[in-house]
Amino acid sequence: MTTTPPRAERHHLADALSAIEYCYEQGWTDGLPVVPPTEDRVAAMLDYVGVAPAQVVGRNLVRDRTATAEKVAVNAVMAGCRIEYFPVVLAIVEAMTDDAYNLHGSSISTGGSAPLVICNGPLTRELGINSGVNLFGPGNRANATIGRTVRLLILNVFGGTPGVLDKSCFGHPGKYTYCIAEDEANSPWTPFHVERGFKREESTVTIMAMEGPHQVNVAGPSDPEVILSAVADTMRGTGTMLASGPSVGEYVVIFSPELRRILHGKGCDKESIRQYLATHAGRTAEYLKKHGLLLGAPEPSDATKWVPTVRSAEGIFVLTGGGDAGPFTICIPPWGRGLNSKAVTRAVRPPARSKA
Repeated sequence: MTTTPPRAERHHLADALSAIEYCYEQGWTDGLPVVPPTEDRVAAMLDYVGVAPAQVVGRNLVRDRTATAEKVAVNAVMAGCRIEYFPVVLAIVEAMTDDAYNLHGSSISTGGSAPLVICNGPLTRELGINSGVNLFGPGNRANATIGRTVRLLILNVFGGTPGVLDKSCFGHPGKYTYCIAEDEANSPWTPFHVERGFKREESTVTIMAMEGPHQVNVAGPSDPEVILSAVADTMRGTGTMLASGPSVGEYVVIFSPELRRILHGKGCDKESIRQYLATHAGRTAEYLKKHGLLLGAPEPSDATKWVPTVRSAEGIFVLTGGGDAGPFTICIPPWGRGLNSKAVTRAVRPPARSKA
């Protein structure tokens, strides 16, 4: 990290309601009211992590935009974050401004994607980031406001204004907030961040440019092959941008506790699940061409030519989460087949106060 001036501009409003309306007038909101980012609220965030306001957290070189710690704190306050969430937010900004993520491309695409944030590690549980019931739904402050901060930063710092720079045809509900945690505490499987090379006791965030979640309801599950074949069928049917071949990016699959218990009880681990899905999720080239999902006219050899949904098993991220009731799975395809964006994981640094 380096430092650079200047600090954020100051605005003086009569009261909180005036400040909220002023933010609407300036186009600084996602459509919902924001918490006025007063100097004391922003200073409290920065003090918690012990970072100078002008310290650079990340840059979008395509747009020549810089996210200083102060700008990040301003948007975190506006989103409604508690100060304890700020270390997580800083790690997300570092990840989303990594070139591999492609912040600019994923933010402006007509195809539509949203930045999915996956939180792992002990801090996730300490902050109460939801990994259970209603995983993608409302009702949890940490999930709602951390994810919302990402959107406000894209809007206010990186210039991703809907209809101006953001040209998404249909948009994406996850553009309001798209933040979850993995249910590590109740899972017998290796946590996602450990698979990504981090220690179990570390806390991390992973950001991915992803389409919306597709829910799979597995009827009468008891056999792993029944469960996984239903998931593979959904993966092959998500119709996601197969126009020139299989996904080269990362595909997320999340198993509910009920299905996780069945799979684990039958000896399945994350790796065996990945291998099954990579082998069975796909279509013939003939099918894809007939349905406009692969370019060109069908040829005789296409009837037996298999096109996998993902290029390799390593491209399938298996997670656990969701409520305890129900044989459900979530499939989340990557934006644009993952051609131009890769998942980026960053460790969350402990706050300055905890170091004392």
